[in-house]
Amino acid sequence: MISVNDFRTGLTIEVDNGIWRVMDFQHVKPGKGAAFVRSKLRNLRNGAIQEKTFRAGEKVGKAQIDNRRMQYLYASGDQHVFMDNESYEQIELPAVSIEYELKFLKENMEVQIMMYHGETLGVELPNTVVLEVTETEPGIKGDTASGGTKPATLETGLIVQVPFFINQGDKLIINTSESSYVSRA
Repeated sequence: MISVNDFRTGLTIEVDNGIWRVMDFQHVKPGKGAAFVRSKLRNLRNGAIQEKTFRAGEKVGKAQIDNRRMQYLYASGDQHVFMDNESYEQIELPAVSIEYELKFLKENMEVQIMMYHGETLGVELPNTVVLEVTETEPGIKGDTASGGTKPATLETGLIVQVPFFINQGDKLIINTSESSYVSRA
């Protein structure tokens, strides 16, 4: 058990028969009444996001999540196959459970698979990934003074806003939590 006063971003907890990751939290001490913790939680089983308020000092169960380093191999219909780098064991995850993560996954990419007592919860992406631009409008010389952006389609199908100087074939560093352009690779 862990006190809600010890919450930190990324902590996994068990609440209401679900496995939740703390995305954001705020300790509130009103002038009148008892202190409480307002939190934003993401369900690791279905991806739902919920805001929940706990009384200060309330205890919740801490979920022990095992991260296994695996390699994304390929898509087989509606299933996506991952291989454990040490045991070569393969697991399949349905596309609906990793819909967001698929925007960043390339074949042979290494990721962390979250496991909870043998149950596969999902894929944990690195903070940034390198993806190639497959389609974008050509930049026009002298068009960078305004600091504007244009849409670019990446090799995984993800569309991000990029600066005008980015061209087709460029490799870009993409932030996975915000689906945003960081820089050229």
